[in-house]
Amino acid sequence: MSDGQARDLMAQRFRGFLPVVVDLETGGFNAQSDALLEIAAVTLTMDEQGNLIPNDTHAFHVKPFDGANIEQAALDFTGIDLDSPLRQQVALNEHDALGEIFKPVRKAIKANQCTRAILVGHNAAFDQGFLNAAIERNGIKRSPFHPFSCFDTATLGGLIYGQTVLARACRAAGIQFDNDSAHSARYDTERTAELFCSMVNRYKDLGGWELAQKEQSMDED
Repeated sequence: MSDGQARDLMAQRFRGFLPVVVDLETGGFNAQSDALLEIAAVTLTMDEQGNLIPNDTHAFHVKPFDGANIEQAALDFTGIDLDSPLRQQVALNEHDALGEIFKPVRKAIKANQCTRAILVGHNAAFDQGFLNAAIERNGIKRSPFHPFSCFDTATLGGLIYGQTVLARACRAAGIQFDNDSAHSARYDTERTAELFCSMVNRYKDLGGWELAQKEQSMDED
């Protein structure tokens, strides 16, 4: 299979959508009031064998928006130090952070001949809710992501491995997981990307995708 054929297959595989794995670290659970503190995205592509693989990682520290609520329990859980000199030096405001994430996502959509990105996340509704709230808060009119459709690796992990916790699902899939590195957006996104690709490729290797293609072709006939 050529690179062009791999791109064609990616465009067909998810109905024209490009899966992009996203993880956000936040100051709480309320997408409207709580701060967005970290954002990371991993774009995916296909190799010449038709296997889904992680491509590029993009990750940013984010400055809390004005008036944002930040729960100490959330900082204790994630280990984020808002007063870290390094963080203060590199953190972007929300609008700029979203722009830096969206640029490579749009580029990947075009490169893979897709029409739009679809968010992949572990407990994806949480990340999608915070992402959509930040998009609205910053007046961004054209997001590359579908506004409500998503793929949830917690659900898929429960179906395939009987595990809904990210660390346990990764280990069941043979993916190493370091608990000490968890709860940073970059690390969690990269492990979630590996897990999602593993599950999609496992389905393909078991013949499920080939069967689905045959059924679709019969419907079209």
